[in-house]
Amino acid sequence: MTTTEEFMSALQHAESSKDPSGLVALHAGDVTLSNLTTRTWKGTDGAQAFWESYLSDFETIHSEFTHHHESGGQGVMEWNATGKLKNGDDINYRGVSIIEIEGGKVGAFRTYYDSAAFVKPVAE
Repeated sequence: MTTTEEFMSALQHAESSKDPSGLVALHAGDVTLSNLTTRTWKGTDGAQAFWESYLSDFETIHSEFTHHHESGGQGVMEWNATGKLKNGDDINYRGVSIIEIEGGKVGAFRTYYDSAAFVKPVAE
């Protein structure tokens, strides 16, 4: 199993259990994590906070990976995520995540997704 496949499996487990510890264990001590809406998180404490924050946004969430590839120390994952936000609204969004792999650990995580899916339309 590649590091990318381990990452995908650990993320799905974290989503179903609401426990990111197995996912965080895949991160290197000096990991950096970033997405489109927050600052950059650093280190394993930052990874723990990043994934706890991610999980706290949802009542339920499940990422389905449609494509993935690992080569030359990088993993790329294309995904669709569906679930419910904490306020009860349904959510369905898609994106791409990239990991940089160092010694079998995630040295960097970046994710790009449709952030408009989180914005509730204003009624006219």
